[in-house]
Amino acid sequence: MTKQTKHIFVTGGVVSSLGKGLTSASIGTILERRGLKVRMQKLDPYINVDPGTMSPFQHGEVYVLDDGAETDLDLGHYERFTNSPLTRDSNYTSGRIYSKVIQKERDGKYLGKTVQVVPHITDEIKAAVRGLGGPDVDVVITELGGTVGDIEGLPFFEAIRQLPLDIGRENCLFIHLTLVPYLKAAKELKTKPTQHSVQQLRQIGIQPDILIVRTERDLGQENADKIALFCNLEKRAVIVEKDKEFSIYEVPSGLVEYGLDKLILEKLHLPEGPSDMDDWDDLVHRIKNPVHDVNIAVVGKYIEHRDAYKSIYEALDHAGFSHSTRVIVKRIEAESLESQEAASILAGIDGLLVPGGFGHRGIEGKIQAVRYAREHKIPYFGICLGMQVAVIEYGRHVVGLDDANSTEFDAATPHPVICLLEEQRTVEKKGASMRLGAQPCVLTEGSLMASIYEAREISERHRHRYEFNPDYRERFEKGGMLLSGNSPSGKLVEAIELPAHPWFAAVQFHPEFKSKPNQPHPLFKSFINAALKRHQERV
Repeated sequence: MTKQTKHIFVTGGVVSSLGKGLTSASIGTILERRGLKVRMQKLDPYINVDPGTMSPFQHGEVYVLDDGAETDLDLGHYERFTNSPLTRDSNYTSGRIYSKVIQKERDGKYLGKTVQVVPHITDEIKAAVRGLGGPDVDVVITELGGTVGDIEGLPFFEAIRQLPLDIGRENCLFIHLTLVPYLKAAKELKTKPTQHSVQQLRQIGIQPDILIVRTERDLGQENADKIALFCNLEKRAVIVEKDKEFSIYEVPSGLVEYGLDKLILEKLHLPEGPSDMDDWDDLVHRIKNPVHDVNIAVVGKYIEHRDAYKSIYEALDHAGFSHSTRVIVKRIEAESLESQEAASILAGIDGLLVPGGFGHRGIEGKIQAVRYAREHKIPYFGICLGMQVAVIEYGRHVVGLDDANSTEFDAATPHPVICLLEEQRTVEKKGASMRLGAQPCVLTEGSLMASIYEAREISERHRHRYEFNPDYRERFEKGGMLLSGNSPSGKLVEAIELPAHPWFAAVQFHPEFKSKPNQPHPLFKSFINAALKRHQERV
């Protein structure tokens, strides 16, 4: 008899941005620590086929997978918290679901039937969910974006309502995440929004098995009992997830303290293996008890929207954990450096990072920041666009290429040191059309890059259209820049460094996507180590 994969659905109510992605990832963590094989998935109700064309102000960062899928930033939580392998099938949107159904209709797959939301759209959603299961998967955790009651999410809620009828109610578990707000005027917590949220879910036909309640303050047994009674739940099925004081990485341990892992195993009739949270608890201890501090400036275009650089900030923290160091991030709007002296803004930093991005706004400010770090021997780390502006700065001020620029910002520049990828020249569509996903890179023997990776060949994830112009390779090398990472063909420059600088490195790829709290990315780890040395010398 084939083993039936169990399914957990995580839904949200009351308000958005409650942390369903973080909670789902934490559930994955505590189940993996019980010895289970977990797969993670996000269903997003918006009509975009994927978030690749969406503004960071709208959606936060676009998280790229090895297979080139441009996905929701919550998949970053999944990869950082679990060992679940993620592919493009780990993130479905309404747009992608509807595209599949419309294509089938055009191909005559429905044999002349009227195509409807029920059953055709809901069947496609169920197929997407069940597609992650298999004989080697114990549990699939599927997070539904948005909140219960959102009109665009109704087909997804209907699909997961139907799924227990297909595979058995004993194989499905519904976890609902809500908020219990504290009203200062009344000086009390209010449970009514949670009651209404569960009521909406039950009207759809879904009775949650477990309720996870987000609070700023202790919920108290009386409120927990009231929620259980009015939401038709066992008292032990009301789990409190109070805001964490230090770090998001405290969440899994908190859920274990409330016995969520045991409750899930019991309700899904899964074997109860021992829980091994020792290394995770050690991580949390190091987070709470840093020995050192470093100040890192991140100069970007979307600084006011923290989620735009979510994986960057997390990777910096991970590197800090490994050095028992608290990374204090100074977020700097790139445009501010165009009107003020770099020294007045960047004084006192121990390291500078310029992340990826698109568009002309703030570019000159980023170039000024790079120049300041280079000339003042401050550790510099450039990622994607951060590498490109480093090349432009070095071309202008060291190599002697006046007005060097990227054709993205100045099509008529006399020195296009950064130019469009050859395969991008004829691309007109925007969606999923960049250089995406895992690509191989060969590192120069004896380089900083090779010593950091302790390897000559690596694979990293990409998301870009522009590249270092190979026509300028010789001039930059003669000018003292080492092009230390290249594609196997040698045509594409993937990494640069300055041997005469204490720590100056920039890469065309996105290493932040492969960093984990207990396995920091080696580039970030080395960068923070260099910044820590500078801090100790400076202080």
